[in-house]
Amino acid sequence: MLLPCNSTVDRSFREQVQHGTTTFPCACYYDDLSKGDVPWHWHDELEAAIVIEGAVHVVIGGEQFDLNTGDGFFVNASALHSCQGLTPKNCRLHSLVFHPRLIGGSAESSFNQNYVLPVMQNKGFGGLRLYKGISWQRDVLDVLDKAWQACAEESTHFDIEVRYNLSTAIALIAEHMISIQTDISPKHLRDSERIKAMLQFIMDNYGEAIDTAAIAQSASVSESECLRCFRATIGTTPIRYLREYRIEQAANRLANTQAPIADIAAACGFQDISYFTKTFREMKGSTPKEYYRLHNHSK
Repeated sequence: MLLPCNSTVDRSFREQVQHGTTTFPCACYYDDLSKGDVPWHWHDELEAAIVIEGAVHVVIGGEQFDLNTGDGFFVNASALHSCQGLTPKNCRLHSLVFHPRLIGGSAESSFNQNYVLPVMQNKGFGGLRLYKGISWQRDVLDVLDKAWQACAEESTHFDIEVRYNLSTAIALIAEHMISIQTDISPKHLRDSERIKAMLQFIMDNYGEAIDTAAIAQSASVSESECLRCFRATIGTTPIRYLREYRIEQAANRLANTQAPIADIAAACGFQDISYFTKTFREMKGSTPKEYYRLHNHSK
């Protein structure tokens, strides 16, 4: 079944969405990045996406890259990732999120042992950019596109077709693991775990008066180490990330509730309504009131 992508994360930024069903743990999505970025999140499932239109900027762990129409990317299980559009209009992705057991079967199966586990258990492999100009990566993109189309259309025996094509994609990736290896230091892996802890703290407490010191303390690191970790892993400062997260939460409430704007601002950590309005306009291109009127059709 084809669904719009609407990432919802829990307090550790682990995505809460169930992808597919218990009997068929796979779902296909379409992402319109002109309407909003895909925020930082992670999940136990594997993910693959193809840029259908426009250009996007993808971050997987500490790796950043730009992709154009026809390119794509693969995200390993438990890897932090985000995606944003680089073109203001007509920027779309097709993505598949699927549980490893869909293609691996039982833990003892040869499929799981020979193809799935070599990818999933490689802690240095957070994900992969897929360029249509590279022959074997183009082959991966081709089977991913077939899997997405079959999943979206749900024609007769679509589940077999989806599983076959996703299995082929993983086999190709596993086959080329040596050529796509990157040197991931223990420090990078440690940074990733610290970022998860600090993002969790921000999500739990974004409505409160928190600062860099409090964010750093949540991961038992110094303020300077907190700043370095944020810059190295997600390319921003903790306070800027906090401010952006607060605005995104406020925008979500403006679009989906009828609460007074001042109450929404306060609930999202903004005690000064003028500062909230100024910051919101800078990030969203409109005032909170204008945004509310545009998105809340009940008014």
